[in-house]
Amino acid sequence: AFGGLKAVDSLSFHLNQGEIVSLIGPNGAGKTTTFNLITGFLRPNQGRLVFKEKEITNLPPNKIAQQGITRTFQKTNIFPNVTVLDCVIMGGYRRVRESLFDIFLQTQSFKKAEKNSRDQAGNILEFLGLQKKQDVLAKNLAYGEQRLLEIAIGLAADPELLLLDEPVAGMNPRESEQAMSLIAEIRQKGITILLVEHNMDVVMNISDRIVVLDHGRKIAEGEPGQVQEDEKVLEAYLGKGFVCA
Repeated sequence: AFGGLKAVDSLSFHLNQGEIVSLIGPNGAGKTTTFNLITGFLRPNQGRLVFKEKEITNLPPNKIAQQGITRTFQKTNIFPNVTVLDCVIMGGYRRVRESLFDIFLQTQSFKKAEKNSRDQAGNILEFLGLQKKQDVLAKNLAYGEQRLLEIAIGLAADPELLLLDEPVAGMNPRESEQAMSLIAEIRQKGITILLVEHNMDVVMNISDRIVVLDHGRKIAEGEPGQVQEDEKVLEAYLGKGFVCA
């Protein structure tokens, strides 16, 4: 709650391993607030968050990331003056096990971990089609490439649950189709995905289930075909004439 306003009110839903679940609703419905609650950027006034049978309510963001939950943001959240490759390496902090002692003395353990991080980052960039841009400063990428880089940074932390906040925002139709294919491939790697997206063609074609919010409350949940025929959803968000491409 913010003052007297409940941004998210009595919300309850679950994710099954390997699912793609989309969270949709009008602006101000509570979607990004829900992401912030799950990832520790906000703390709930009441209720519980449970991941893999372990309560994570009130854990700070870094501790939640260590549990295997990472996210992207509505606005591109990259390291602008760092190369693409180094951005992804920096995103892999969750996997770092070496101590400050190892780093300071450049021990064999640290050197091996550093090489593994670079190899892993290179593999992620290849998977996302950014390998030819690995030496480019992040700020010099095209907008669609920056969105992909943010996904790469999220993948570098080796997540089990990846939260994507409007991943195709600002992309043209071709870029959106490519991003949708990549998201489906990420799921094939066993990663569960929670998606916030306003592009309904993407949402309806890629989601296993959809949760619909309005004024912080869940008004519907189900498979895409069910949700796009729900009267409350049509009235609050999709509109009576909604047709999915």
